[in-house]
Amino acid sequence: MLKQRILTACVLAAAFLGVLLFLPQPLFSAFVATVVLIGAWEWSNLSGFKSLGARVGYLLVQAVAMLLLALYIGLIQLGTAIEPQHSAQVASRYGHVLLTGCTWWAVALLWVQGYPSSSVLWAKPILRALMGFFVLLPAWVGFSYVRMQPDGAWLVLMIVAVVASADIGGYFVGKRFGRHKLAPRVSPGKTWEGFAGGVAANILLALLLWWLTGSSLLAILSLIVPTSLVSVLGDLLESMVKRERGVKDSSALLPGHGGVLDRMDSLTAAAPVFALVLVMMPQGPLG
Repeated sequence: MLKQRILTACVLAAAFLGVLLFLPQPLFSAFVATVVLIGAWEWSNLSGFKSLGARVGYLLVQAVAMLLLALYIGLIQLGTAIEPQHSAQVASRYGHVLLTGCTWWAVALLWVQGYPSSSVLWAKPILRALMGFFVLLPAWVGFSYVRMQPDGAWLVLMIVAVVASADIGGYFVGKRFGRHKLAPRVSPGKTWEGFAGGVAANILLALLLWWLTGSSLLAILSLIVPTSLVSVLGDLLESMVKRERGVKDSSALLPGHGGVLDRMDSLTAAAPVFALVLVMMPQGPLG
């Protein structure tokens, strides 16, 4: 199992780096859209939809919503991919979508904290299905906005590095010092000590980037710290929905890793927060 898990991780990492570094921004957005739609298929199961027709219908509605968002933010126009212009209007439209997504994660925090009592507000299949739109679509918009920046490829890698640092720091610190449960009814293995370890690891990451790039430390911290704080929420939310659904993994698509959602759960929360902070920055953090 460990060998299979490592092999799958290597293949996924190589594929992601190839897409990120060699595809132009519109095609990168199309790739992320494909991954998100696979996640939507898995979310249809987490929502409680069992029939093939219901799951296909949910996937199609997600695809239509994505198309409408792409038209709104200017990623496509009349069905033709275009390079978005770095204008105040484009940033404003992205900002509207990203702010909606970040507001949703504030609501999700309350639901995770209140579980299982909070399930009365969202446990019905149609409500869980609606939840999937707020989880998946802002993440796609976030990655698309970050990738279109002058240092977009490096900034996307920064998002992934923040999530990885939070996971690694959280795992090792939590394993060694973990005593106080973070959300025992949602994910019993996570502790406040591990959470602090993940944040500390990301502060070290920020200092490393500051030293390597000579960029503003405040700007780097402004991106990394909020992204680190919220990344764990994406993991907890999916754990909560899986617990309600009674499943361990979102699917068995990735050998040794479960489903696509199981690999991107933290990224769904991290990407819109990172991108929204970037929208509010007058200049890029790596300039």
